[in-house]
Amino acid sequence: MPAAVIVVIFTVRQDGLSVLLIERAAEPCPGQWALPGGVLQPGESLDSAAIRKLADETGVSDVFLEQLYTFDRLGDGRADIVVTYFALVDFARTRLRSELTWRPAWHPVGRLPPLAFENERIVAYAEERLRSKLAYTNVAYSLLPQRFTLTQMQHVYETILGEQLDKRNFRRRVVGLGIVQETGQTAKQGAHRPAMLYEFVSRRPTVV
Repeated sequence: MPAAVIVVIFTVRQDGLSVLLIERAAEPCPGQWALPGGVLQPGESLDSAAIRKLADETGVSDVFLEQLYTFDRLGDGRADIVVTYFALVDFARTRLRSELTWRPAWHPVGRLPPLAFENERIVAYAEERLRSKLAYTNVAYSLLPQRFTLTQMQHVYETILGEQLDKRNFRRRVVGLGIVQETGQTAKQGAHRPAMLYEFVSRRPTVV
């Protein structure tokens, strides 16, 4: 049997870290939710298949995407080898397909429905990898707009880590790592004084 490629696509919304799922419309497991994926097309590489699935489902491709893990046959799926990737997308940039069959939808990671093909194992593995990467990379760039406040950035970190962070320590750390820089522009936030807008020094994966 051919290898299958599955992409775990994470985003951050107000209700927390979410993952994109597809409601299956055919055997096996019709009516159940599963991660987006499929078999390789003729002559297609693993990376190309992952990029294709990401673009098909979200409308974006210039984001963080990394190979995650290779699983043996999962559940009653039709592929013996499943190569998984995970991607991070800014929710505001995504445009999900509007079809009623094979319907895509965002689901909070903490409240997933029953998933086909043991996909909960893949989500859990990807979430663990994402949390660890926050400590030594700049991958949060893919979850934020071009310019953002440090409050917005802290919200992303807190959402992924599932804990509150000290504001002063957080700011000192991310600025000290050299992954963000001031833009010289500010944004008004309610009744508070304007907040400095920052940007990532690089919007490519970087180890710090």
